[in-house]
Amino acid sequence: MSKHIFVTGGVSSSLGKGIFAASIAKLLQGRGYKVTIQKFDPYINVDPGTLNPYEHGECFVTDDGAETDLDLGHYERFLNIRTSQANNVTTGRIYQTVINKEREGAYLGKTVQVIPHITDEIKRRMLLLGESGEYDIVITELGGTVGDIESLPYIEAVRQLKWELGKDNALVCHLTLIPFLSAAGELKTKPTQHSVKELSRNGVQPDILICRTEHKLDDDIRSKLARFCNVDLECVLEAIDAPSIYHVPMLMEAENADVTILKKLALPYEGKSNFDNWKAFVHKLNNPVKKIEIGLIGKYVELQDAYISINEAFKHAGVVFSCKVEIIPIHSESLNTTNLDEKLGKLNGIVVAPGFGDRGIEGKIEAIRYARLNKIPFFGICLGMQCAVIEFARNVLSLKDAHSLEMDPSTTNPVIHLMASQKEVSKKGGTMRLGQYSCDLAKDSLAYKLYQADQIKDRHRHRYEFNNDYLESFENAGMLATGKNVENNLVEIIEVKDHPFFIGVQFHPEYSSTVAKPHPLFKGFVEAAIAMKEQ
Repeated sequence: MSKHIFVTGGVSSSLGKGIFAASIAKLLQGRGYKVTIQKFDPYINVDPGTLNPYEHGECFVTDDGAETDLDLGHYERFLNIRTSQANNVTTGRIYQTVINKEREGAYLGKTVQVIPHITDEIKRRMLLLGESGEYDIVITELGGTVGDIESLPYIEAVRQLKWELGKDNALVCHLTLIPFLSAAGELKTKPTQHSVKELSRNGVQPDILICRTEHKLDDDIRSKLARFCNVDLECVLEAIDAPSIYHVPMLMEAENADVTILKKLALPYEGKSNFDNWKAFVHKLNNPVKKIEIGLIGKYVELQDAYISINEAFKHAGVVFSCKVEIIPIHSESLNTTNLDEKLGKLNGIVVAPGFGDRGIEGKIEAIRYARLNKIPFFGICLGMQCAVIEFARNVLSLKDAHSLEMDPSTTNPVIHLMASQKEVSKKGGTMRLGQYSCDLAKDSLAYKLYQADQIKDRHRHRYEFNNDYLESFENAGMLATGKNVENNLVEIIEVKDHPFFIGVQFHPEYSSTVAKPHPLFKGFVEAAIAMKEQ
């Protein structure tokens, strides 16, 4: 029987429940336990695939084609495991399932209510991963904060499960904020007390408090929190601000978080968690011997979470070369032919990010032209690859109106067009080409050199593709299709000859990069950028 840990949040959102959940999972994994994490989001969208990145940050995609919350990216990067559709559940999906059952007559004429029908479906989903027998411990992160109306059914489900599973089989970790009032010069515990009171009012007593803070918690504050929140003193854990998310597992280890949790779950806890490779990674992350600057060209650059997987993949790759990769966010709408030298001239590499829609598209195309002509290492991801194709068509093949049908349905040279399988699709949610697909590599290509494999698999999220009617013209002019999905003859990778590093991919390699296994394309790009700087 799997043990269950529920992670809730209070006082404020964005305190880092996902990072805490991934960190304790890493510690427990280091002790030999098989651990997985799932995220329950209280919003009514069926999945985050239709959400604007400004609203919710990046949409992460799993191997099986699920569009999920960005926290699943943290889970994979920390634990070096693959997540799936089962690891992310939303209120929309819960209600959709219950309503479908009601329409089928599954409830035998009963009045369908939040309790028990919605809460029963939540509990069923919470227990699903544990029933496989594959995991010793299942960690469930609840999105939102205690007190939110939409979170109430999830809190009630946790209350029932704690009773049903028994005290040795389930515990609640409550992540909360201890604010520092600079005018008073002290930390304040009252917001946490109120948060715990609100949680308790709904029938859930937290077992462990994780206190986000800018300053160290002294013994008096810990004692006060334990006394007024009704938890053991050893269960008040400090989560002080860290230099990076990768420091958090070590901070949790210093707080004996894994020992405290294993005691509560009646599991063996002797010895220490073994994650020396992680510590070595963090040491190299802290002590780079060189530095490069990479321009990230996108239209959501104001929000760091919009491209979080790309940012983290660069950290993984940079550590391989003991190099700090400084990401310079550049809004694509700010670029034009008159300011390219000023904004791009000092960069060691240029990445054009994925996205949708025509806003900022011309700035991306100009950045790619600049990188191609000036031999600056270039890496295009999804839409970034498609923009590279458009730029090459316009400026090398002299197809001046070349474009994507997504941006310009009237173009006479649609070098990027809608995939055949998408032409009858009218609904937006979950209908793109999603998930992992295979790609065969040309043996004389840069991609083959980096992957060291004939065939690779990576994750996709797109509707448009390279138009093969133009492929011969492109290849004759020096842009080669070096990676293809042979099942539908889809161009997956393009490269430009006679360039130090110019590669565009239709898929999203950033989703697959982890601390333990940095992605080969990011490693190759960082190595090329280092070489350019050293020249």
